[in-house]
Amino acid sequence: MPASPTASPLARKTAAPKPPPAAERVYTHIKEAVLDRRYEGGTLLTEGDLAEAVGVSRTPVREALLRLEVEGLIKLYPKKGALVLAVSAQEISDVVETRLLVEEFAARKAVPAPQQLIARLEQLLEEQRELAEAGDLAAVSVKDRCFHAEIVKNAGNEILSRLYDQLRDRQLRMGVAVMEAHPGRIAANITEHGELLEAIRSGDADGAAQVVRRHVGRVRVLVRGDDR
Repeated sequence: MPASPTASPLARKTAAPKPPPAAERVYTHIKEAVLDRRYEGGTLLTEGDLAEAVGVSRTPVREALLRLEVEGLIKLYPKKGALVLAVSAQEISDVVETRLLVEEFAARKAVPAPQQLIARLEQLLEEQRELAEAGDLAAVSVKDRCFHAEIVKNAGNEILSRLYDQLRDRQLRMGVAVMEAHPGRIAANITEHGELLEAIRSGDADGAAQVVRRHVGRVRVLVRGDDR
């Protein structure tokens, strides 16, 4: 009887990748749900419900919750569960102030803009329009954030880029909240991104900084629900 053929090196290389660890799957599940507001601020999450939702035991759930508490997205209450923290007025103010400091600097530094930056911003703006038409608010928020992050990255300051990256989760969460409460803001954001792109393209550093100031400063008003 002939011997069974062994797997070739190519077959071994193309084997399906291992799934991420259980704690990582729970962490991703909760974090994505918090950021796109499927788990809104004030929601109490229990270990049992989370374990059932992801299909794991409670041990990796505890690991994921501890990690998310460190990141400031939840607050653990022994024997009760984890409370999803609402976005506070102070957090909104802190994020907006930090964004203005970083993004106004980056907008000015973008002038004169390399063609590679212009092309990338045009691409992100078009993708944001397509996602807005599809009604995918979470994806629109991600693309919105990518647009601003591209300008910051272009400034070439790694310390500022790392600082800006630390705001990512808060920006995404606030972005979805704004779009849910103010659907008309989606089109306004896209228009303002177009204005920012045009100012950068035309070499108007002061104009680009002014657009950023108006555009980012509006977030504070909208997230607080003070829009008029």
